[in-house]
Amino acid sequence: MNHVRAIGIGILIWIVGVSVYNLSFYISILEDAQQQANMLLFTAVIPLVWFGAKQYYKKDAKTHGYWVGQTFFLTATALDALITVPVFIIPNGGSYYQFFTDLGFWLIGFEILAITVMYWYIKTGAKKQNQTI
Repeated sequence: MNHVRAIGIGILIWIVGVSVYNLSFYISILEDAQQQANMLLFTAVIPLVWFGAKQYYKKDAKTHGYWVGQTFFLTATALDALITVPVFIIPNGGSYYQFFTDLGFWLIGFEILAITVMYWYIKTGAKKQNQTI
């Protein structure tokens, strides 16, 4: 597994995800801006992670999607701990505890893992099986 490549793609996914999340507060569709931001982020993660997995697997088809997804998620978690929570959450009255125990955080983490694993099985795992036949 190319850790540097996976971490770099994970950073890009995180940057776009945080940007989508923050920009959603400027567009008022729902009354609850926080719920709107979470829903938009949950939706945006699907194509972001799919695209990230596609970029990763252009050069490495051997690494299982679980490990790539885990690297994406751990990269996002580290950046959330270093940047998101102190810059965006704590000034608005939140805390590390609130952020990291929120069900939405873990759902998005599971989503990142699931999408990367699905990509691997659909695009890479099938090719690997066909080659062995």
